[in-house]
Amino acid sequence: MLRLRAAYEFFWRVFQRGPKASDSLLSQISKCVNEEQVFDIVGNNKAKFSEKHVGYAYKTLWQFQKEKFDLMRSVPFVRDHPQFHTLRILAKDKIELMDDDTLVNVLYIMLRFAVEAHDSLVEHLVVEAWRRVERFDLKILSDFSTCLVDQQMHFSPLMGKIADILNRNLDSIQNLRILSVLMVNVSSVISQNFGKRLVNKTELLLDTMDPSDFNTSIRIVQFLRNIRYNYHPLLERCNRMFISNIAHLNLDTLSLILALYQSLQFTNFSFQALAREKLSEMIPLYCDPVSFVKLFVALGPLAGPTEEKQLKLVVQMMVEELTSQQALAILVTMEEMNTKDSHLIAEIVSVLYKYLHVYTPMELAKITKAVIHLHVHNLKLLRILRELLLSYLRKNVIPREISRLVQVIAMLPSPHLDESGISRVESILPQCSLSDLNIFASSLSIWIKHDHSHLNNVSQKNIQLLPKLNTYGYQRLQKANNLNILWEELKYVHGEWFEEELLKETIVTLQRLGDQVTHANITNLSSFIVRANYLSTPVLDKIASVTIQQINKIHPLAIHPILLPFSVLNYDPPQKDEFFGACIQHLTSHLSVFEPHILVFLGFTLALAEYFPEDLIRAVFNVEFLAKLDSQLQYLPPFLKLRTYNRLMEFNRAVCLECPEFEIPWFHDSFCQQQENKVKNNINAIPHQVYKMLGEILGGANYAKPSALTPYGYVVDFECILDKKKKPLPYRSQDVALNELPSVHWGPDTHYSRPELPPGAQRIALEFLDSRAFCKNIPHLKGRSAMKIRHLEILGYHVIQIPHLVWNSMEFSTKDAWMEYLKEHIFQESNHDYNFYL
Repeated sequence: MLRLRAAYEFFWRVFQRGPKASDSLLSQISKCVNEEQVFDIVGNNKAKFSEKHVGYAYKTLWQFQKEKFDLMRSVPFVRDHPQFHTLRILAKDKIELMDDDTLVNVLYIMLRFAVEAHDSLVEHLVVEAWRRVERFDLKILSDFSTCLVDQQMHFSPLMGKIADILNRNLDSIQNLRILSVLMVNVSSVISQNFGKRLVNKTELLLDTMDPSDFNTSIRIVQFLRNIRYNYHPLLERCNRMFISNIAHLNLDTLSLILALYQSLQFTNFSFQALAREKLSEMIPLYCDPVSFVKLFVALGPLAGPTEEKQLKLVVQMMVEELTSQQALAILVTMEEMNTKDSHLIAEIVSVLYKYLHVYTPMELAKITKAVIHLHVHNLKLLRILRELLLSYLRKNVIPREISRLVQVIAMLPSPHLDESGISRVESILPQCSLSDLNIFASSLSIWIKHDHSHLNNVSQKNIQLLPKLNTYGYQRLQKANNLNILWEELKYVHGEWFEEELLKETIVTLQRLGDQVTHANITNLSSFIVRANYLSTPVLDKIASVTIQQINKIHPLAIHPILLPFSVLNYDPPQKDEFFGACIQHLTSHLSVFEPHILVFLGFTLALAEYFPEDLIRAVFNVEFLAKLDSQLQYLPPFLKLRTYNRLMEFNRAVCLECPEFEIPWFHDSFCQQQENKVKNNINAIPHQVYKMLGEILGGANYAKPSALTPYGYVVDFECILDKKKKPLPYRSQDVALNELPSVHWGPDTHYSRPELPPGAQRIALEFLDSRAFCKNIPHLKGRSAMKIRHLEILGYHVIQIPHLVWNSMEFSTKDAWMEYLKEHIFQESNHDYNFYL
């Protein structure tokens, strides 16, 4: 290796610098083997140095650094060397003589050597480059834009000028590497329309890119992250390039890609599996905190039990070496991993404690959120965090940061603000987004609920704050005129205050902005409607109409969120068949793009709406797919893993009951056993009053079964049996234990082994429906409850569903009224009783 390295350095000196050998000074510099030799030439030939010599000397010095490993670089030594200062004086004197390439290259290298942005040479170089910027070719322009980013000039007028030049020359650009650099650097100053033009241009040039150039793909993903555009076609193409180059991705690139994916909420099982395998192999290779913390952050959320144990062991060995930022990174990752290791958590917290005074307000907010999530009960730490957060709150003037500080203060044992804190919140209310206002309202609710003693001191302030929040929120909605901007404010808004005060006005605003709905923002609108649980037929009809018209522009992965409000809220648009038909055809043509768990969710969502595409069903219910799903589940968060299991069972049940012709086996006996255990544990939760009334109506407690488990795993609140003359039949035992579950149901002709009913007898399922079964704004039954009715009727039940609004109404405020109500509905002729209250 040493011989190869020596040979490389020799050839680099000869061939890389050789063409300039006709100049004696350039020849001397080209023969140098270390920085000292370059500095000797600079010191001995100051009077002879031209702008070319200056540029070449800088280039050579930086080349020596690039050839070294990171830990062996001697940047401070070079930057602080007396002759480097001499070289800077020479450069400053010859700025106007430098050609464009030399000018920008010297600036770039100065910044690589960590020379401050306010250094006079750097300032002169930037000013001269600004003067020439219109004539720069695109390669030099991209390098110059990188220099501006290094100086934190993302939002400067000069960066805006570069964006304008890029805009004017976009059609002629053919080099994707140069374009990707410019895209990332100007992303802070471009419009949404220009951003999409850059995305379109990138798509056109992707086919011309070298398949091994994964760095360009990384910059493309960075650009999408910067402009907050989760554009799946481009992400998928970049992802394929990452997978094909996985052998060449190191810790830095893998950690960067995973962080970008997380920010974009983009997941790909294949890449995650490969990244986990490669990162796991790196655990023994990194012993220094800098590299290992980066590995911990990247691998931690993907790690299985074995990898997690290895990571924790290494962290424990280097706890004392961690810096403030490294300890913070470890803590935030442990929060994401939902770590239960209290000893390791305590060790990391002890490191954080030493550095609390150096963290920024937003870093303290991250720490507070993490220690609360990890159940850290260090009262002294929590007290100091509260004091620091309050002190920063009093001085802050940025609405987003103030709302974040208020939010995390509300998580602490003493969640209230003092009078100065409330005054600070009041002062910035006119500038706040809906998201900020929602945070303040939620926090105020926590203060009132958890700190009654403090409420007396600032009650007047609190009383004044609530109506102001309502007023500013209402005004903000009335002034909204851009659907995309409004979505950015609504994205994370939820909670009691918003639902009670602003939800209705928000829906009115969305209806008013309906003409702005396109294929690009339709999923945002759909997601909001589902989260709000609000049945707005104009908004849903608009979603359906746009989907039908622009289906070819909609990415297949967007189909599921588009379908969700229609299935969840149990709503059929006027063009129902055309809408669902277009969506089904679009997704079945692209089944391969879906992650396994998304395909399961998609199948269940369609089943809610009574659609069962055979291609989708065959794709899910086969051994190969289920094995792939099992492999993927280990990478999902626990809550998502459990939800996937539930949806798979429910989809399996729906197909077995509603499409027996497909002969899909029922394979969820174990899930039903878990349901049985839950029922046994929750029998006491069934209202005893209702159970007693049913006993009186039917002739005894043994005539009704509470929390009855049905075939295929449904649980009904009460079950009873009527013979053909509408007389109740007793159960064989008053014990509420459930019938023994049958074996796997392998086809439509196989039946559960439960007691046979006498001829003409019928099982009655009595269900009490709480508010979760209905839409927020009207008593309209949602999709899951409607599906349960269908399935219970297929299983032979007569279903009676009693909504909470009816049961708790003034009309039924006495026992006699309830008894009469139950009798009427239990003994009437079988029909679809669930519509009587609509």
